[in-house]
Amino acid sequence: MPEEQPKGTTGDRVGPVVGVIGLGLIGDGVAANMSRAGLPLVVCDVRTEATDRYRDTAVVAGSPSDLVRQSDVVVVAVVDDAQVRSVLSRPDGGLAAADPSTIIVIVSTISVACIEAIGSEAAGLGVPLLDCGVSGGPSAAAAGDLICMVGGDPDVIERAKPVFEAFGSLTVHMGPFGTGLAAKLARNLVQYGSWLAAYEAQVLAEAAGIDLANLAQVIRASDAHIGGASTLMFRSTVAPFTDDDDQGLVGAMRAAAQLAHKDLSAALELGGSLEVELPLAAMTEERCDQIFGMGRPAK
Repeated sequence: MPEEQPKGTTGDRVGPVVGVIGLGLIGDGVAANMSRAGLPLVVCDVRTEATDRYRDTAVVAGSPSDLVRQSDVVVVAVVDDAQVRSVLSRPDGGLAAADPSTIIVIVSTISVACIEAIGSEAAGLGVPLLDCGVSGGPSAAAAGDLICMVGGDPDVIERAKPVFEAFGSLTVHMGPFGTGLAAKLARNLVQYGSWLAAYEAQVLAEAAGIDLANLAQVIRASDAHIGGASTLMFRSTVAPFTDDDDQGLVGAMRAAAQLAHKDLSAALELGGSLEVELPLAAMTEERCDQIFGMGRPAK
């Protein structure tokens, strides 16, 4: 078992001492990639079966506060609000053991109220805190390919750069503290909304007698050419186009909106003939002009 190395010491180590609290599907990948990057590692989890596999490669801390006292950068990868509060805010939690040299990074997807409360508590103690939304799932975590959406002080992010580089393939500074979580929630909205659209498309296709595997095959192939949900995310605003915008682009978007109205109306007509309800398609058809930057349709 590695010997405990106090934070702030150098010795032969090549980077900051990294503590990972929570060794679930994301945290386990984060911790494993710290070891692969050669960064000294401290881990903590309430499950001994989760920490046992790190006993030869990391220091196993007995509590979050014990971990924080040994770490330069702490990654919190627990599941929900209650767990974040438990590992950081209770009397023996991480914030009580932290100091201004400690950087705490929360990668958990939690509520806005919780992140704001933890942020206020950390600010009162002078502890640098970053909120980092991560995308890519357990496979990306295991491979060190997580997409990191970080909110907080850019200087603090720079200090934690070796850690982000070890577990992520892309780190984007989204803005002040809180914007990392907001970006993750927005990204999730795209994902879950897309899955709802895919579900509704399958409902229609199945009612029409189409093999769903065939539908999935053509969607994957066509997405490779036309792109997915981010195709229209190229503007700095979602406000309607104005006369100051490139009129060639405006014309193209107007034509795209008209095509979408036509195509969605046809899908709704098919759904009606098959007695299939398509609420998402109906809402999308109603809002096509907004989607393509044309503003609300005339009433």
